[in-house]
Amino acid sequence: MMTLSFHARSETSKKQLVPPLSSRVGEALSVDGPSILSRRAVVSALSTAALSTSAIAPSAANAATEENPKRSFRRYPSIRFISALGDPKSSSGSGSETWGLWRDDPGPRGVYLKDYDRRLKANNNVAPAGWSFDPTDWWVEEHGLIMSTPEPLPRKSVNKETKEIIPEKQYVVTGDREITTVLTVRDDGTWELEKGSLYDVTHLPCRSAAYRGDTCAPMNANLKDFPVKPGAEMPVINGCAKQDYAVLFVLGEAV
Repeated sequence: MMTLSFHARSETSKKQLVPPLSSRVGEALSVDGPSILSRRAVVSALSTAALSTSAIAPSAANAATEENPKRSFRRYPSIRFISALGDPKSSSGSGSETWGLWRDDPGPRGVYLKDYDRRLKANNNVAPAGWSFDPTDWWVEEHGLIMSTPEPLPRKSVNKETKEIIPEKQYVVTGDREITTVLTVRDDGTWELEKGSLYDVTHLPCRSAAYRGDTCAPMNANLKDFPVKPGAEMPVINGCAKQDYAVLFVLGEAV
C-alpha cells in the first residue's frame, strides 16, 4: 500500500522518526518527528524497530494468572496488514471471517489504474509481480493502485506444546498513532481488542476498498479521484459495488 518514497530512509532518519517500540503489548507506540511522512517510510521504520527484539512481552494487565496464563508474542520480520470491517467505535464485534491479510506490502506489487490495459489486461490479467487479477472482484488503495487480493485472515492457532488446534488467534496491531494492542479473532468470526477501538488501530493514511461486480472495470475509474485523503472513503467507480476496509498494521502474533 505504500507508494510514496518507498526507499528506506537512512538509519539516522529512522532513529529521529521512530523511537524503539515498547517492549510491552498494549502500551502506546508513538512516532515523533514531522507530521507528514510517506507511509513507506513509516512501515520501513516500524519494521526496523520491530526487528529490535524477537518477542513481545505481555502488558502488566496481562500478567500470568490461573485464568490467563502468561503469553508471549513473536514479532514479524516485516509489517503485515489486515483489512478489517466493523464499527470504527467498537472494541469487539463479529464478521472477522470477512477480514483479509496481506503478508507483504501490496503497494509495490500493484498496478496503477491508468496502466490496467497495458500491464494487466494485455498480460492475461496477471500482474508483473505474479498475482492474478479478478475482473469481478479487485482491490484498490488510496493512490489508485490496483492491489492483490488479501488472503483470508487466519483465525486459528496451534498450542506449541500439545499441538492442539485453538479456535482463536491473537495479533499485535497498531494504527501507528497512540495505541498498540492485542487483537483476538476467533473461528466463529467474533473479534475483540484489549485496548481502544477499531478506529484507534486503523492506519488512517491507508485507504483500501474492494470493487466487485460483472460490470465493474478499472477503466471506469475517474483518475482525478486519487489520491484519497487520509480517513476519507474510497471513491465510487461506475458499475462497481464498493466495500471500504480499514487497514491495520500487524507487528506480530501470539506464540
